Amino acid sequence: MTTEARKVPQGRVFPVPIPWERVPWWAVILAIVGVTIGWSVLTSEAYLRVIRFVTVGVRLTLHVTVVSYIIALVLGLIFGLMRVSDNPVLYAVSTLYVEVIRGIPLLVIILYVGYVITPRIRDATGGQINLQGVPAAVLAMAICYGAFEAEVYRGGIESIEAGQMEAARSLGMSYIQAMRYVILPQAIRRILPPLGNDFISLLKDSALISVIALPDLLQMGRLYVSRTYRAFEGYNTVALLYLVMTLCLSLVVRLVERKAAIE
Repeated sequence: MTTEARKVPQGRVFPVPIPWERVPWWAVILAIVGVTIGWSVLTSEAYLRVIRFVTVGVRLTLHVTVVSYIIALVLGLIFGLMRVSDNPVLYAVSTLYVEVIRGIPLLVIILYVGYVITPRIRDATGGQINLQGVPAAVLAMAICYGAFEAEVYRGGIESIEAGQMEAARSLGMSYIQAMRYVILPQAIRRILPPLGNDFISLLKDSALISVIALPDLLQMGRLYVSRTYRAFEGYNTVALLYLVMTLCLSLVVRLVERKAAIE
């Protein structure tokens, strides 16, 4: 058998160059479709009117998503550490929080925070503390996703070998120092993919804050449709903008994962 014959992959009628097999065709097809749709949208005055109208909603959606996720990461870390603690009180409190919040739909949490908790806080403080509106949406999203992130942190911490903690403690480190300098750095690298997926999910779930009358992307799209009766252009634009934002976030998450893997 010649050298050229050995280079042909077995089971193929026509030999395909090896580099072509490594091309992410799904990304190529998605890019072609995206450019085609983007060109059609940007050259259509009807779609441009919708985009100009919902721009405020895009900013609010991104604001609520980023702030809620940062708070959820902090809450998740706190309750995740409590979930792996040997203290029965801390474990019980964190488990209660995680199980209760994960068992309630996000839409119900948003409505409860927006129409039950925040009015009670406002009335109890005589109007000094008013969390209605955007703060209520941020609080609801953070509380809900904090429970999910707590489980992600717990899984990452428990995936680290027990010998790592024992070795750190044998070197004279306290439990907190061992967690900070030995366990958490390794755990965070392992949980970057689920954390990134939750960030994207949070962006999509932020559409639910429209139920408390906040002018997010979905609410502005619905308002445009109700004023113009052009549902086709209105909801197409909303869907495309969500798709663009999630694809951009997916790219950022992959770059972060790749950088963390290299380091």
